[in-house]
Amino acid sequence: MNNPYLPKLYKILNIKAETAMDVTYKVEYEGHVIGGQFMEISIPGVGEAPISISDFDDTSMDLTIRKVGRLTDCIFDLKVGDSLFMRGPYGNGFDLNQFKGKDVVIIAGGTGLAPVKNPIRYFANNPSSIKQLEILLGFKTPKDILFPQEIEEWSKQCHVYLTVDQPVEGWEGKTGLITTHVNSLDLSDVDNKVAIVVGPPIMMKFMTLELLKRGFQEENIWVSFERKMSCGIGKCGHCKIDETYVCLEGPVFNYVKAKNLLD
Repeated sequence: MNNPYLPKLYKILNIKAETAMDVTYKVEYEGHVIGGQFMEISIPGVGEAPISISDFDDTSMDLTIRKVGRLTDCIFDLKVGDSLFMRGPYGNGFDLNQFKGKDVVIIAGGTGLAPVKNPIRYFANNPSSIKQLEILLGFKTPKDILFPQEIEEWSKQCHVYLTVDQPVEGWEGKTGLITTHVNSLDLSDVDNKVAIVVGPPIMMKFMTLELLKRGFQEENIWVSFERKMSCGIGKCGHCKIDETYVCLEGPVFNYVKAKNLLD
């Protein structure tokens, strides 16, 4: 019998520092992946953690990892050519077919940008698949902005609104909590708009409320509970909310379902 907890070794192909605390590891991988899914990353004798897949292609995947503890400290010591133990991918991601032909709004706060990076890239590079793409991004400070080069490229292809909570000298962009910038979006004909909202739980709560106030339909909003992931296969129960195993049914949920998942 196969051991579902047994990971495999995958070589690190590239390492890119995004911020002082966030690094993207490009790891060799061939297999079916959906944006919004996650991997379980481990180092024997140290530990294991769920990490969102920030992008992928036919031969590799990107994992954007924040340095927050013992396991990630050890991962940050790895170099190109070293290997990571991984198992997955797990969870239900974003079904891009649900968004085709529609006005798409993607809203991400902080590291919540990582799990939606691939859907953004897809829609930005395939504008004919949707009517319009708008992106609203929020970070604590300018130094916390993830994927700045990609954001600059997206800005050439669609409407991107970027704000920081705490501006510093020299910052000329938007300031304030991301929820205060909803009116930057094109809010005409909201019945035909769909929204993806990913970020800290408190941000997703108030952002979805703002969208509902402005006429978005509940069934047209998707969120990700990627921070709830644990074992990835519904065995440990740490992700369970009532009768729902988030790692099996999510982490991506339609708001109709998500609004009742009160943890």
